[in-house]
Amino acid sequence: MDEELKSLIKVWISAIISISYCYYIPPRIKSGVPRLCSLCPVLALFLVLPLCFSSVHLSLITAFFLTWLANFKLILFSFDKGPLIPLPPSLSRFICFTCFPIKAQQNPKSQNHMPKLVFAIKVAIFGVLLHLYGYRKNLSPALLLAPYFVHLYLEIEIILSFIKNVVCIFLGCDLEPQSNKPYLATSLQDFWGRRWNLMVPAILRPAVYAPMRRVSERRMSSAWALFPGILAAFIVSGLVHELLFFYLTREMPTWEVTMFFVLHGVCTAVELAVKKKTTVIQRWQLSPVVSRLLTVGFVIVTGGWLFTPQLIRSGVIERFTNEALLVVDFISQKLFILLGIFITSIVVDFFKKKLFEFLAEILMNYG
Repeated sequence: MDEELKSLIKVWISAIISISYCYYIPPRIKSGVPRLCSLCPVLALFLVLPLCFSSVHLSLITAFFLTWLANFKLILFSFDKGPLIPLPPSLSRFICFTCFPIKAQQNPKSQNHMPKLVFAIKVAIFGVLLHLYGYRKNLSPALLLAPYFVHLYLEIEIILSFIKNVVCIFLGCDLEPQSNKPYLATSLQDFWGRRWNLMVPAILRPAVYAPMRRVSERRMSSAWALFPGILAAFIVSGLVHELLFFYLTREMPTWEVTMFFVLHGVCTAVELAVKKKTTVIQRWQLSPVVSRLLTVGFVIVTGGWLFTPQLIRSGVIERFTNEALLVVDFISQKLFILLGIFITSIVVDFFKKKLFEFLAEILMNYG
């Protein structure tokens, strides 16, 4: 644990120094390839930093924030595109907007923030899941797939919500939500494009989808050119996930996770093609409840088939849950200690007050 904390400090100090360089030097260089070349050392460093950890959580979080988000945002920044353009007015904002899956909200609306009750319910469900892991030896691997998916979703939501609130207080500005109730998605397009991990599609659109669509429009109509763009975005997402899996497993890619995203890209493209046929939509329009069940069910079933097997075989899922249990136990112990100190201070203050009142009464009687 001590070594991991030391590595965490070293990694994020290196990241902050690197991003500070990106804020001051590259903007003075002409956009395009010259600016991209000036950022290459930082991009290379962010590919290596996740390897500094043995912890699954720290490797995953660092890889997601630096290797994926920061690198893609900096590449877009090289060409005057993406969420870092226009250049944020302060270094602190540039660092936060580069590393974290956040974006300043243009038209702040209080209803966009996750209600406290919903967040509390998610934390409670997460706690119940961790408790149920004590009985996982009695359950078949197939039955454990659903809890693993729920655990992954809830932990991502809790961590990102915590980071968002801390950054929001630190920067003093409203931020876009990171997700929009993905369990209510009525289609794959709705799930991947408008509900799940919203910062990722916001980056992939200008970085992959738009360039691929422009190239495709040279050889086909604009109506059909969107399909190669969709497939390219899903393929790139799959390749990045392969890299994330490598950081977690330290094993050579099996390409299962890439196939998962290729499959979803093809299905999303087919879904859009069907939606273009208005007669089909009128005849086969499903109710929102059925659409949600089919969409979420498809994601879970295909995820159990292609997304999680490598993580289960390599023991990453077991390490992931064990680390979560250790962190919860550590926090619980600290909370009990703090609660004990708080109660003790209240009791001591109470008796001190009573003692002073008693002494004051004695002095008054003798006076």
